Amino acid sequence: MTIAAILQERDHEIVHCTPGTSVGDAARLLAERRIGALPVMAAPDGGTSGAVQGIFSERDLLYCLAHEGVAVLDRPVAEVMTSPVISVRRDTAVLDALALMTEQRVRHLPVLEGDGGDGVLVGFLSIGDLVKYRLEKMEREAEAMREYIRSA
Repeated sequence: MTIAAILQERDHEIVHCTPGTSVGDAARLLAERRIGALPVMAAPDGGTSGAVQGIFSERDLLYCLAHEGVAVLDRPVAEVMTSPVISVRRDTAVLDALALMTEQRVRHLPVLEGDGGDGVLVGFLSIGDLVKYRLEKMEREAEAMREYIRSA
């Protein structure tokens, strides 16, 4: 199964911020939406048509608060985000994406479509999204096996 299968089942809204968004505003957005990370988009229209410049996560917030205190809340996200971005494409296998996240020690992946690393953002997935999808697939396969055994 590929990342495309997960994206099909999701809401297509991608919550994001821009490089100039303050750390405080980005932290509020994370809390309001109850999410763990935001792609940082350098789109001239404020949308998701531009390149992903980085990712701002709860982990980034925690590290910069621990090092600099509350003064960091006024700094732009561009100064504290994780960059360069590790990404996947729609045709990436779910198990490959999980392996990449484990190897790179990241919990969020932008899904890009197009040429090179500057593709258009078409999705943003967490490790929880991938694990949930994988567990549901395993449960469906187990149920199909149980049904096959019962009918034999």
